Amino acid sequence: MVDRLVNSEANARRIAMVENCFGSSGQPLAVSGRVLVGEGVLTKMCRKKPKARQFFLFNDILVYGNIVINKKKYNKQHIIPLEQVKLESLADDGQYRNGWLIKTVTKSFAVYAATATEKQEWMAHITKCIEDLLRKSGKKAVEVHAAVWVPDNEATICMHCNKTQFTVLNRRHHCRQCGAVVCGPCSNKKMVLPGQGNGKAVRVCLQCYDAASKVKSTTRPLTDDNKDQRNSADSSGGDSSGDDDDTANKEENHDEPKFYSSLVR
Repeated sequence: MVDRLVNSEANARRIAMVENCFGSSGQPLAVSGRVLVGEGVLTKMCRKKPKARQFFLFNDILVYGNIVINKKKYNKQHIIPLEQVKLESLADDGQYRNGWLIKTVTKSFAVYAATATEKQEWMAHITKCIEDLLRKSGKKAVEVHAAVWVPDNEATICMHCNKTQFTVLNRRHHCRQCGAVVCGPCSNKKMVLPGQGNGKAVRVCLQCYDAASKVKSTTRPLTDDNKDQRNSADSSGGDSSGDDDDTANKEENHDEPKFYSSLVR
């Protein structure tokens, strides 16, 4: 049970080790009442290709980062409040098996475990932590989540016009509303989306823009993006910063995940 680990020396030691592995590049993780529930390596589907990432499940947040030296050094720390998280299991009929979606307000992505058992363990522990957090804190689960971006290598031409072929000059862009890979002309509009862009309008495809235009907006007005179509900014995707870093992560074999709390009450 998570409760027995609160304020325990073992839990404090584990959290301190995680903080030490991220070093000065990471945020402090030691908070009163916070428990490290489990940790392990998962394969995260990034824009360009799948990559191993170190994940840490706490009773109130999910943390992950790039592996520089396994069990010793991580960087590019990402922290996700669990009340924002929604899980969706993926069918094992594609190129990757034992996967599920982690959907949040600002960013949604797919992760894959090494085995079906590991997938079940991760999903069960995350789900239990979310349920306990919402029950104890009185917080409400977030209902609106960001779209899962289609990986770059799954689209050689624009997914909307089906004409523009992507090259060095014709860069890929992702619609922040539906996650499709589209060309510049098919994504030259912007609109405000909950949880994205820090309140500023973000790039969307013409189909999503037109659909939103039919509904009277109660937020900031939709805006054209004709004045600024600098490909380097939007094609990189602000929320995915650091996830395409190839500076490390050369080890393919990783230990099984460790969970420090039993799901049995």
